[in-house]
Amino acid sequence: MFWPMLAIALGFLGLTVLGVLAVRVFVEAQRLGRQVSDSARRINRAAEDLERAAVGTARAAERI
Repeated sequence: MFWPMLAIALGFLGLTVLGVLAVRVFVEAQRLGRQVSDSARRINRAAEDLERAAVGTARAAERI
């Protein structure tokens, strides 16, 4: 009777550990997604600033 109970307890413990790890992976994946989104926004903003600066520079070069 001991071995079947031990097997059931270890199985339950294993499932609990897997559940905790799954939650941690999910939370970290969400955090990574937010960081990627923020980085993409910053890159787009920098590209727009660079485009505006290039237009201004091209206009200034035309006058010379």
